[in-house]
Amino acid sequence: MKDKSVILIVDDYPQNIKLLEAYLLPHGYKLVKAASGEEALAKLAGNQIDLILLDVMMPDIDGFEVTRRIRQDDKNRLLPIILVTALRETEDRVKGIEAGCDDFISKPVDKMELLVRVRSLLKIKDYHDLRSNYQKELESEINKRTEELKQASDKLKTASLDTIYRLSMASEYKDQDTGAHIKRMSHYCAAIAQHMGLDENTVTAILRAAPMHDLGKIGIPDKILAKPGKLEPIEQAIMKLHTVIGANILGKSDEEFIKLGGTISLSHHEKWDGTGYPNGLKGTAIPISGRIAAIADVFDALTSRRPYKEPFSLEKSLVIIKSWRASYFDPDVVDTFLTIQDEILAIKEKYVQDDFPAFDIPELKTLLHQYDREQLHEELPNVQLSLGLEPVQNLFPLLFQ
Repeated sequence: MKDKSVILIVDDYPQNIKLLEAYLLPHGYKLVKAASGEEALAKLAGNQIDLILLDVMMPDIDGFEVTRRIRQDDKNRLLPIILVTALRETEDRVKGIEAGCDDFISKPVDKMELLVRVRSLLKIKDYHDLRSNYQKELESEINKRTEELKQASDKLKTASLDTIYRLSMASEYKDQDTGAHIKRMSHYCAAIAQHMGLDENTVTAILRAAPMHDLGKIGIPDKILAKPGKLEPIEQAIMKLHTVIGANILGKSDEEFIKLGGTISLSHHEKWDGTGYPNGLKGTAIPISGRIAAIADVFDALTSRRPYKEPFSLEKSLVIIKSWRASYFDPDVVDTFLTIQDEILAIKEKYVQDDFPAFDIPELKTLLHQYDREQLHEELPNVQLSLGLEPVQNLFPLLFQ
């Protein structure tokens, strides 16, 4: 029990209040007084009350009604209320219990009975307060731990996604602007998936899996990846296999989003009309993640610089996307893409360039240039034998300066 428990005394007769004061003050209780039911409710709202001694017969609203109003407030659900009354009929006591009181004291009030009942109910209140405070502290700790776990999970997801971005960059480092391309493309996919009504978990999985769509390029020769002109048929056949290579690398993972990366890798070059590769899938036989990735990948390729082309304008790119509706692309995906055009453009602007040029290292460029010259020198004797020295000097004047 607290050192200074606060008791609210409610009675319309001042002499009754003075009597209760005389009994309670010597025992260290702090007292708050009210002469009516309305005043009692006001005093209760403005003070931290531990127990109420409430007269029943009062002129404005009686003790039963005051009790009912107090119990309507959930925070006062367990506040001890003792009805002090001259009423002795069982019916009146039942009415008090139904209203929500905890105990009765008959008038005239006996001092010892009053003190015993007050102490008993205050002990019960202390127990309820202790349990309530413990529950609040427990809930607070649970909420704190839950938030910490959420933050840790979010950090893990962020780290996982960042790792995927950076490892995916390694598979395509010969391509210009690849790091930014991966971020744009994956966020395009997530935006389209969300607006198509896919559930949140699927949208998140696509966001995490889409960066791996071209992971299979790690198995494609650099000369083909970086070739500035049109690929020869054999080169095209080799390039197309990056879809299969990516699926083989990712498809057997135990992680669902990595498996999804394999699905996207294998299917993002399939076309709605069945003319795509590697399996010539048609329509809804193409996984929805692949259908979404297809338009995201193509749109970014159209609007970006590549070894074989300059970037197309936004207007021209959108015209191409629309023209390929229901041929290359799922019509529903195209319609969603066009509907969220502003969001797509915001993503494009946000990831306009890489956070850092991973392979833009001056020393590496110098060494690669030196390596290429040395390789060329090694090949010159064979060229000289077939052409003679003079034609070679004309072809490669810098090497003879």
